[in-house]
Amino acid sequence: MTEVLVLYYSRGGSVARLARQIARGIGEVEGVSARLRTVPPVAAITQTAAPPVPEDGAPYVEPRDLDECAGLVLGSPTRFGNMAAPVKHWLDGLGAQWASGALVGKPAAVFTSTATMHGGQESTLLSMMVPLLHHGCVILGIPYTEPALSHTRGGGTPYGASHVAGAQDDPTLSDDEAALARALGRRVAALTAKVSR
Repeated sequence: MTEVLVLYYSRGGSVARLARQIARGIGEVEGVSARLRTVPPVAAITQTAAPPVPEDGAPYVEPRDLDECAGLVLGSPTRFGNMAAPVKHWLDGLGAQWASGALVGKPAAVFTSTATMHGGQESTLLSMMVPLLHHGCVILGIPYTEPALSHTRGGGTPYGASHVAGAQDDPTLSDDEAALARALGRRVAALTAKVSR
């Protein structure tokens, strides 16, 4: 079966919920499944080593996940209009994969969550696309043929799936946000199935 890597970093749970909806959408395409993985946290000063396996949620990503998967959907919370440091740190360590062309020609997409409607969703999504373009990925977004994109009152952009968590950091997705995340998953899975033949 063809697999799409759904890779994310999540602190409050919003990005993890988007990842699960994207994985559901991927699973709706015949012959394609999702591989959920997470990026380990980073800190400026480390007192103790991080555990080799997260306490809950998806396992940490390994280099072989990129080689074995035929597509990639990358998610991060927004930090001042940009991706979170753990995602950037992980991307910065992909020199060997860049040199070998591990991601060249693979469909890819991005997703995020912010506390406010104008908290930098689109700039975060665009910033995550840049390294994927350097790796030779084929970037996909969400077209306006998806009805929820035109009437969402929360997250959801043509650049990728998103969620507005609000001041209380509520991870609960709106119906539109969940629908758009699934649509993005289906879109990546459909193209992945075509190019993987």
